[in-house]
Amino acid sequence: MSNNTTKQRSSLWDGWNAPPNLVTFSRIILVVVFLGLYIAAGPWGFGNHGMRLAAAIIFIIAASTDKIDGWMARKYNQVTELGKLMDPIADKLLTLGTLIVAACFNEFGNVILGWVVTGLFILREVGITVMRFFVMEQPNGKVIAASQAGKYKTLTQCIGLGMLLVPVWFISGANGSVWLNVYFVITYALIYFSLILCLYSGWQYLANTFGHRDKQ
Repeated sequence: MSNNTTKQRSSLWDGWNAPPNLVTFSRIILVVVFLGLYIAAGPWGFGNHGMRLAAAIIFIIAASTDKIDGWMARKYNQVTELGKLMDPIADKLLTLGTLIVAACFNEFGNVILGWVVTGLFILREVGITVMRFFVMEQPNGKVIAASQAGKYKTLTQCIGLGMLLVPVWFISGANGSVWLNVYFVITYALIYFSLILCLYSGWQYLANTFGHRDKQ
């Protein structure tokens, strides 16, 4: 193993116990708890509504900590390579886990559409994560930080999925009401818009990474 590789890998773990990184690790633990509750609660109209609401609350808390660790890292000058790598991975575990369970529960209204949307998200997220590791392992490689489009993707995706998780049909007691239909139209619109941003930001990552390498 070369000295450059050794330095690169040691620097990746520098600051692993910094408060922002501990918040990120806590988010990963919350993801595991959330998915357990979501799966145990069951699909719309057939499961435990209280457990479903608890899962939605934990999802919102886990998604909100993304802003907390980022704010802490910038405010206290504790931005680390590990944090830039683990932060988007934690986001992907949360959102992709939610999408997969929602598709299994047929909560997109159509089985085929649900799995197409989920599959496109998975393809992009896994592909970009693999690319991040590839770039990081190269000589003088570094962790690719999230782009602005990627951040907006995560925001709209988390809002849409959070709305999807809340058992509004049980809380409202008015299945089929106009406002409930509007609620779900907004929910799905946010998820589909986040998919557009997901694919666009993925293209940006590829163009910026490999386009730049080709010019060198």
